[in-house]
Amino acid sequence: MIDFTNISYLKNGNIRQIAAYKLLSGNLVMESLAPFDPILVGTIPIEIDIETSDLDIVCSWQNADGFKDVVISHFSAQRNFIIKDTVINDEVTIIANFFMEDFEIEIFGQNIASRQQSGYRHMIVEHALLIKYGEDFRRAIIKLKRDGLKTEPAFAKILNIAGDPYMELLELESVLL
Repeated sequence: MIDFTNISYLKNGNIRQIAAYKLLSGNLVMESLAPFDPILVGTIPIEIDIETSDLDIVCSWQNADGFKDVVISHFSAQRNFIIKDTVINDEVTIIANFFMEDFEIEIFGQNIASRQQSGYRHMIVEHALLIKYGEDFRRAIIKLKRDGLKTEPAFAKILNIAGDPYMELLELESVLL
């Protein structure tokens, strides 16, 4: 399996993955976030991205203000920078969004280990499903995404999974991994 915790796998990927690697490494994005165990998650790492897909980076913080200070100091000069505090699944969450070169970037931080956050766990399950079901399955997911569905609902639709697709995909974790 790919080691998604190190972006070097992107160097040998598709055109969009290579561009993401160049952007992230050339601008020292992951290095700037290194104290927070940053992991690139979402659709680009597993090659189901569409033209509007962003680069999602999950981070783990122990001090919310310290995390915000680092994000602001490194990225606030980027185009359309915004940072907000919110609560997701009863967890204090800090989300920063901005544009860097040709990519929109979202930095998502919680006081949860990066590998335990839903974004990373969803990606790992989705990657396992893509390997299991093959290229036609991948194309079907991408088509649904282009038709307007978010990633997890697209997987749930193709797999005929009822209920909350975000929670139900996590239920597959123990079966697939």
